[in-house]
Amino acid sequence: MANAPLDVLIIGGGVAGLAMALEIADRRPVTLLRPGVEAQGASRWAQGGIAAVLSPQDDIEAHIQDTLIAGDGLCDEAAVRFTVENGPDAIAWLLSLGVPFTPDPEAASGYPYHLTREGGHNARRIIHADDATGRAVTDTLLARVRAHPQIALRDDLIAVELLTDDLGACCGARCLDAHQRPHDLVAQDTVLATGGASGLYLHTTSPAPASGEGMVMAWEIGAELMNLEFQQFHPTCLFDPQGPPFLVSEAVRGEGGLLLNVRGERFMPAIDERAELAPRDVVARAIDAEMQRTSSDHVLLDIRHLGDAAIRHHFPTIHAHCLTRGLDITTQAIPVVPAAHYSCGGVATDHRGATRVAGLYAIGEVACTGLHGANRMASNSLLECLVYARSAARHLSEPAPGRTLTPRPSATTGDRQVSSERLASLRQRVRQIMSARVAIVRQDEGLAEARTTLEQLESEFHDLTRGGAASVELHACRQALTLASLTVASACTRRESRGLHYNPDCARHADPTPQPSRQIKPA
Repeated sequence: MANAPLDVLIIGGGVAGLAMALEIADRRPVTLLRPGVEAQGASRWAQGGIAAVLSPQDDIEAHIQDTLIAGDGLCDEAAVRFTVENGPDAIAWLLSLGVPFTPDPEAASGYPYHLTREGGHNARRIIHADDATGRAVTDTLLARVRAHPQIALRDDLIAVELLTDDLGACCGARCLDAHQRPHDLVAQDTVLATGGASGLYLHTTSPAPASGEGMVMAWEIGAELMNLEFQQFHPTCLFDPQGPPFLVSEAVRGEGGLLLNVRGERFMPAIDERAELAPRDVVARAIDAEMQRTSSDHVLLDIRHLGDAAIRHHFPTIHAHCLTRGLDITTQAIPVVPAAHYSCGGVATDHRGATRVAGLYAIGEVACTGLHGANRMASNSLLECLVYARSAARHLSEPAPGRTLTPRPSATTGDRQVSSERLASLRQRVRQIMSARVAIVRQDEGLAEARTTLEQLESEFHDLTRGGAASVELHACRQALTLASLTVASACTRRESRGLHYNPDCARHADPTPQPSRQIKPA
């Protein structure tokens, strides 16, 4: 089913998608796809805050250097500088929209809002809304989007493929509705804001993480993917096998939280001089190693020494949530475990969000801008969403002249119903092999096993779906299999341990500025 041509189509309604919609809608009409499941996506669950140089005691160069160090030699310095320099203006924009950041009552701090510190940062530069920053920013932006007359917000369609014309340029997206009926949304410019790939793993920090669907959609029409091997695991997800995932913010360690093993012993000071405030890759590996050393399935994050009043003041959301799980963090240490959290790789873009495919842009976690390198520094993610969304909006303020919007016809599909249970089983097996062999520590033998297993799963998928009718579940399963295979290939290609890619069979990197690994779809 074809629809009337659109001007700007944004796929994804987290912070990146919402911010770009607001920034461009005064100049060009926008259609924003935001399926209901995105209310549980990564943006809303971001707790810690947004990193930016806001304090008189901080400076741009310090934030740049901290980011470069955390990225372990793989950051694009120009991208880091662009992001950091545009950070203060992005925060000012959010304040102008009414985001309720937490005020700082101490006049001596020199900034009216409270700034906390997180791993990798050598200054207090994380502005936050208590411990629910993602929710506060998302809710504020969403309210503004709903009120804007030039933004059509649609929650009834899910994009499953991108449309291209005879020249290979992107011209919109093919979507499915709740009844699996196709709808082609033809558009002058298409923007992916679909999130990362943490859903490829069993344990994640958000209830409904993406599994790289947008990355694969872009790759299938010729966009370049890079750095897929750098999947970040947040060191501290609440350990509760019977309950849903829940992130315990890095700000907890920033305010003095200590990591203990199950015997009550601190272990981070012996591993890194920054102790609990070392970058995430260091802390996650340390926790993983300590769990193996003590034959335990979690470690402990202890903030009891901060006192009841400070805990309730700084971490009301975490305190209230843990109480619902039978845990009082004012009197009990928090059981935590690393969980898949953020994809540092994705669709390669420039500082305008442009991909190598004409008419296609990517912003937020789906994109790889070069900011994060081999390891994202805490609270740089929402900063990146805002800076690149606003940059892309400025670039696209006027449509490209002379574009014809004639998408190529879609491939025919069958009408046989494919079992949802079988597809769900395949997805679960992808998560199992990725978690077992391509997680915090990966080795050559395990990567080879993962490659073989994924090839078998792909064969099963094709046998199962041959002649099958298109469905959201079918496309999602295919995309998860594809991205998992590409991620394993990237991990096999990198013959060094660097940042989030830790392989004991490879030496620790010696070259400080290697070229990032890339996967490019053949012509």
